[in-house]
Amino acid sequence: MAGTMTIKLEFSGGLELLFGNERSQSVLIPPFVPSDNSTHSSPSPSSSIPSSYNSIPSTGETKAADLEYLIYHLRDHVLKERPELFMENGTIRPGILVLINNTDWELEGEGSYQLCNND
Repeated sequence: MAGTMTIKLEFSGGLELLFGNERSQSVLIPPFVPSDNSTHSSPSPSSSIPSSYNSIPSTGETKAADLEYLIYHLRDHVLKERPELFMENGTIRPGILVLINNTDWELEGEGSYQLCNND
């Protein structure tokens, strides 16, 4: 789909239980997202991009899609249950190991890491 990025996700260590017992998933997100990380629509059971992503409101500021936005997207559109076990204080809960292309997210800048297609 033009104008979107494909992000590949893998869940393990029990985290997959929160995501419908699916260890591997792919999500589509737009390359530019609202600065406030709002995901614009109600949760979607599919991994396809919500139709509201086709046009970002011109009155809101945007930023390049980053890991912080992806966390909110996962919470609002992919997570099936118990968001309190996934997020705490606007970020991933302590104890959840996050890897970006097999590198610890702390080495990549954590939430400020700008996503690339096929990350």
